[in-house]
Amino acid sequence: MDQLSELRKLVRDKGKNGICLAFSGGVDSAVLLKVASEAGVPLLAVTFHTMLHPAADTQAAKKIAEEMGAEHLVLEIDEFQNPKVMENPPDRCYHCKYMLFEQLVHVAQERRLACVMDGTNLDDLSEYRPGLRALEEWGVLSPLAACKLGKAEVREIAAELGLSVATKPSSPCMATRFPYGQLLSRELLRQAEDAEAALKELGFYNVRVRCHNGIARIEVDQEALTDALKKKDKICTALKECGFDYVTLDLEGFRSGSMDLHIKTDET
Repeated sequence: MDQLSELRKLVRDKGKNGICLAFSGGVDSAVLLKVASEAGVPLLAVTFHTMLHPAADTQAAKKIAEEMGAEHLVLEIDEFQNPKVMENPPDRCYHCKYMLFEQLVHVAQERRLACVMDGTNLDDLSEYRPGLRALEEWGVLSPLAACKLGKAEVREIAAELGLSVATKPSSPCMATRFPYGQLLSRELLRQAEDAEAALKELGFYNVRVRCHNGIARIEVDQEALTDALKKKDKICTALKECGFDYVTLDLEGFRSGSMDLHIKTDET
């Protein structure tokens, strides 16, 4: 049995009594939504609209769910009500995921959907992801990880299924732009979001702006570093307009979880 067939079987079998899917609109959850939609089981896609995710992500998720003909619910959640999230400790992701999936489980119970699913993939299990503990505690099923599908395999399946998001870059929460221990605020989150939006307008596709007390540390793909240097004047102007005092380019380029460097070092 190939990986897509295995995924279809798992989703169909586990979801026969209804699926409540955490749907971000990214490639992982989009693959699951497509497979679940084709399975013909009761299905509800739920997108968390939060302060820690760009508003554009919610709109994109709405569009994708509509394209697939899936019932879609946007769940408004304000993480600023949880000091354990806004204080940004190393296990912030656990407190945030616990808060989000507590609400999702309640929705599933209200709709009488027996299974709660999310788009965690196999690669996520090998990274620093304290939020995974919250998913386990709430009994969330992660079919991609269960079928041993990593990010590359998921993108291949997305392309095979003809999904428009097959090449869409990952979009983790905006809190990942700040060092642990940095108190989060609406103003700081908006600054980071605006800075990344400005860089995308300048033609950069996969980008992060890591924020270090007034210093912007820009991460772009290795092949885009030369272009970033060519556009340095426009980049500096745009990011200083966002409120940064200093603008820097990280020569190591884009890498997921770069704020987890010391945590990973301490664990090895």
